[in-house]
Amino acid sequence: MLYLTPQINCPGLGTWQSEPKEVYTAVLTALKAGYRHIDTAFVYRNEKAVGQAIKDSGIPREQLFVTTKLWNTAHRPEHVEDALKRSLDNLQMDYLDLYLMHWPNAFQPSPRYFPRDKEHRIVHDDTDYCDTYAAMEKLVGSRVRAIGVSNFTQDKLERLLQRAKIVPAVHQVELHPYFPQYELVDFCNKHGIHVTAYSPLGSTSSPIMEDPKLLAIAQKHKATPAQILLAWGIQRGTSVIPKSVTPSRIEQNFQQVVLDNDDMKTIHGLTSNPKRLLDPSHIWGVDIFNEQPHINKSKL
Repeated sequence: MLYLTPQINCPGLGTWQSEPKEVYTAVLTALKAGYRHIDTAFVYRNEKAVGQAIKDSGIPREQLFVTTKLWNTAHRPEHVEDALKRSLDNLQMDYLDLYLMHWPNAFQPSPRYFPRDKEHRIVHDDTDYCDTYAAMEKLVGSRVRAIGVSNFTQDKLERLLQRAKIVPAVHQVELHPYFPQYELVDFCNKHGIHVTAYSPLGSTSSPIMEDPKLLAIAQKHKATPAQILLAWGIQRGTSVIPKSVTPSRIEQNFQQVVLDNDDMKTIHGLTSNPKRLLDPSHIWGVDIFNEQPHINKSKL
């Protein structure tokens, strides 16, 4: 498979919530430390800084694996190609290794990232994500090596596969021991869809990093809790893209640890109540993952 390259068998650098000045230094630090997989998105508002850092690093483009994502305001098929052009211009690149549909949810086309009505509610659009993906399929070639999706449920993936001409190369989703998504990962593996784990360390202030069982495994291997979590993600066959702007942590996260079977079993059993840590459903006023029975439908 195109996506299964040496660059992504090692930790990649995630850049969500990274300010442009911080992310520029973070990308340079990561590339110097050996990272070759860099993940960004149009909505992160840092594509320009990411691209400039890659350019200034002096590392040949063909040695890197760069991912960015189509934002919700560009889901209408006639807007998809223009969105790609904007991202390529921001990144100062001729091509992407991977272009993902960031969310299956469409917003009304707008120069704003989050278009809102007079009541400050997100304004949604009725564009079908299958139609958006069909437009993305037309991009595959010299400017886009592979396409995929992000934040899809298994039901949405199944529906997409019924219509898609190109199987998504990658599905990027929230994955960590407190939300391992075993069934979804198994489904993707069965259909030849590689899985990338975002927030592999949990979200900000996540309790995972303080879990006593995880800390014991880290002590056993003389490693950081983050290194253990990343090793778990890689050894289960997924890619991991931890986010950091701290040079020492960026360097530590790239130093890989090998876990034994007992370690893996212990980490698999860290929770009996899997819980998603990142879900903007209530903010957006739409049940993204079909898990929010109390969403105010009047906001749709």
